[in-house]
Amino acid sequence: MPATPALRRTLAVLAALPLLALAACGYGSQAKDNAEQAIAGAAKVDGLDSVKIGYFGNLTHATALVGRHEGLFQKELGGTLARYSTFNAGPSEIEALNSGSIDIGWIGPSPAVNGYIKAGGKNLRIISGSASGGVKLVVNPEKIKSLKDVKGKRIATPQLGNTQDVAFLNWASEQGWKVDAESGKGDVSVVRTDNKITPDAYKSGSIDGAWVPEPTASKLVAEGGKVLLDEGDLWPDKKFVITNVIVSQSFLKEHPDVVEAVLRASVKTNKWIGANPDKAKAAANAQLEADTGKPLPADVLDPAWRSIRVTDDPLAATLNTQAEHAVKAGLLQQPDLAGIYDLAPLNKVLKGEGEPEVDDAGLGAKS
Repeated sequence: MPATPALRRTLAVLAALPLLALAACGYGSQAKDNAEQAIAGAAKVDGLDSVKIGYFGNLTHATALVGRHEGLFQKELGGTLARYSTFNAGPSEIEALNSGSIDIGWIGPSPAVNGYIKAGGKNLRIISGSASGGVKLVVNPEKIKSLKDVKGKRIATPQLGNTQDVAFLNWASEQGWKVDAESGKGDVSVVRTDNKITPDAYKSGSIDGAWVPEPTASKLVAEGGKVLLDEGDLWPDKKFVITNVIVSQSFLKEHPDVVEAVLRASVKTNKWIGANPDKAKAAANAQLEADTGKPLPADVLDPAWRSIRVTDDPLAATLNTQAEHAVKAGLLQQPDLAGIYDLAPLNKVLKGEGEPEVDDAGLGAKS
């Protein structure tokens, strides 16, 4: 179906923007590069000196936080040094992947999809899941007492076209409310607000609520907000992708054993998190402090950690649904996502660990 004039205008605006960020993953656009030590005397995987890994200083990247803090990635890589870059926004990580500044990264679905589309399907593959859940509609209970009360109010989302923005626009549409996606004006006012300032905006009264990821949601609750809706309740089995693992296609082709080693570490980390939730929560917060200079307080950390589920499954069907929601909102042309996944390396690792294989929902790369 041909694009409408309004859709063409929206797409023109989006084309002028950087790649849409998944603000669940952080804020800003700066990256911090650092590395630990390779294991002395251990063999280098694929003969490679180092592998460059990117992630965000955020609980939705718990696998990367815990795996790094506990040395699980370096253990699998042996003499190949794990070099880490921490990012604050999806666009900067996609740019780093495209430029070769990182090889593998933890990132959310929106920047992965947008990066894949913008590059004509030639820059990245999603090779694993990492986290599900952790997104909530938190409101001022004095102004909003029920879901119907959201109409006419000012609700923050992290960024135009980001994963939470699309989810809220889709939910509002399902209530029968009309909102212009580009301007955010309509039966509900959508106020695009950086997650790091959303709690202050809430305290000042400039917004009445927010559809946001953790730990921002729990920060709002700590300020007196009330969880009106958990996005997980809108999805089958309460599961939807919030973070996946991506790799440069060229790196995957040239260094498959390194990719497999990182995936093995990811799978083992998720298993360790499941077996040691309290230790894992402490490890994630310790790495957050190392990365950002500030740990999360207990009244934010504890509820945020409970709402996030680590997973090896990329939940591919939910990524496809999220893309359909973006099309419905007029923020994206119908995308061709065929080939965005290559789960063969992950399934090889899962089989070796005695775990069930995962599915790419028909969006896998053809061999």
